[in-house]
Amino acid sequence: MADPLRIVLVSPRNPLNIGAVARAMSNFGFTDLRLVKPYDLAFREARSAVKSAYILQSAQVHESIAEAVAGCTLVAGTTAVGHRDLHVPLYRLETAGRLLREHAVTGQTALLFGSEKFGLSNEDMSFCHWLTRIPARPEHGSMNLGQAAAICLYELRRDESAAALPAFSPPEAASAEEIDRLYMVLMELLTRSGYTQQSTSTSAELKLRRLINRLHIPEHDCEVLLGMLRQILWRVDNPSGE
Repeated sequence: MADPLRIVLVSPRNPLNIGAVARAMSNFGFTDLRLVKPYDLAFREARSAVKSAYILQSAQVHESIAEAVAGCTLVAGTTAVGHRDLHVPLYRLETAGRLLREHAVTGQTALLFGSEKFGLSNEDMSFCHWLTRIPARPEHGSMNLGQAAAICLYELRRDESAAALPAFSPPEAASAEEIDRLYMVLMELLTRSGYTQQSTSTSAELKLRRLINRLHIPEHDCEVLLGMLRQILWRVDNPSGE
């Protein structure tokens, strides 16, 4: 099945940048790479395409943007904007990602990146239905080609519903009995060390129990703490280590 998203690099100059784009494509599961008049045809050997040589080997080279986007029903371009007078809609990447994902379900889509030196020219942009920009700060809006491609492709794969899922399963909490054992051992240690006095023991007990309960100690950590405290108690009873 053909990849519904076509990545088109217009007049790319640095083979390493082309390789970085291929690596980003492989990272996020895209395979269709097109190049329009690349400056150096040695890009297929770019070492920056780690585990992505298959994308470079199958990449198609075209003489014009029209050839590269043939068959596409949506063509979007990327730009740092700058001082250009744009004549097509411009979307932030968050919105553009959603629009591209929606269109790719039913039609062939192309995403254009301009050359490292000049970006997309006004003529290049005339092939685009709309443009997108990465919300970088205005004082430094341009980005490395490989970095820009990686950010855009991540946005296309981003799944908001997946972000709501827990990253890990919380450890099982210690039982009331285990927490009580921890409390008893710690209280005994504080008493033997002289931290608590008979006149303040009741108050100290309440504070300690509340403190331990607020910690929500997992079962495994409770066992580890018990082992540490028992070893300290043993050392208190056996200062010589015998």
